[in-house]
Amino acid sequence: MQIKKLFLQNFRNYENERFDFSEGLNVLFGKNAQGKTNCAEAVFYLCTGASLRIRHDKQLIRIGAESARITAEAENRYGRVTIEADIYENKREIRVNGSKIAKNADLMGHINSVFFSPGELRLIQDGPDERRRFMNISISQTSPAYYTALLRYNKILDQRNTLLKNHDVSMVLDTLPVWDEQLCKYAAVIIKKRAEFLEKLAPHAKDYHAFLTDGAEELIVRPDRKYEGDETEIAKTLMRRLENNYEKDLRLGFTTVGPHRDDLDVLIGGTDAKAYASQGQTRTAALALKLAEVEIFKSLSGESPILVLDDVMSELDLPRRKKLLKCVSGIQTVLTCTHAERVLYGAECNKIRIENGRIKA
Repeated sequence: MQIKKLFLQNFRNYENERFDFSEGLNVLFGKNAQGKTNCAEAVFYLCTGASLRIRHDKQLIRIGAESARITAEAENRYGRVTIEADIYENKREIRVNGSKIAKNADLMGHINSVFFSPGELRLIQDGPDERRRFMNISISQTSPAYYTALLRYNKILDQRNTLLKNHDVSMVLDTLPVWDEQLCKYAAVIIKKRAEFLEKLAPHAKDYHAFLTDGAEELIVRPDRKYEGDETEIAKTLMRRLENNYEKDLRLGFTTVGPHRDDLDVLIGGTDAKAYASQGQTRTAALALKLAEVEIFKSLSGESPILVLDDVMSELDLPRRKKLLKCVSGIQTVLTCTHAERVLYGAECNKIRIENGRIKA
């Protein structure tokens, strides 16, 4: 799986540029604030239909322009694929091989991507929202069923939370079981898929972490809550938990149990990384999780995803930089940095210099 060509028109600070990517390591280099990360963002957007940096698509449009377009000519194991995204002030249109898609679920899987930047340290340091986001983005790219269940679950959850704020307690208690039956149905899909994902992720993350640290520390990743059985049994368990929390939910005005509240345990050397890991430990653990994510994509889709490494080299010491270059061998990688010569150590690559939103020879 790889992108051959990427076209950016009025996207961020790019007016009209074409990127020709090789099948291996592609290095976008130049001074800070020139547009390197914007290009990396465009790759991820065409893979997932969303940006990791902004909430509203209109922020992607170049200042002074009315619309933006991103186009990728790519290849996956089924052949050539072209993905186009036209972004306007209040809407967007995404096409796959010329056909307009109605929903994001139809985009997922054509090109898979794993994105890592210094901001991904939030995955370890911040609250459970970041770790759930990590799982949601990753699983959705290979499982349309998960993505659909997640959308429906969140919609019903919003409706349930609105209901809990109603002052007619008798009416609320009569209505909750109806919502909860649907909520648990979609929650069971989410919980089961996450469990399968973590079962695959944990050993790969442990191995990559051991490689990056020369075995100095052990990384353990596991769910903070275990659910037993198949989807039907999980739904029944969650239904009981919801019923047991009716009084609490009514008092607080929101739903206190479910996959929207679940978290991951991340341990380094047996210690909770969220509370005690240093910056260096956090950085290495987050990188190990992302490299493990690449392995999951390989196993599920039969081919490597596109790996986007945004300004990651500046955060690593020399030994870890060299180890990372070994890890990405054989994977199409888009890597951004300020000084290519300082991070490549002779590695064969396709260098692209960026200056003020333009490709320079």
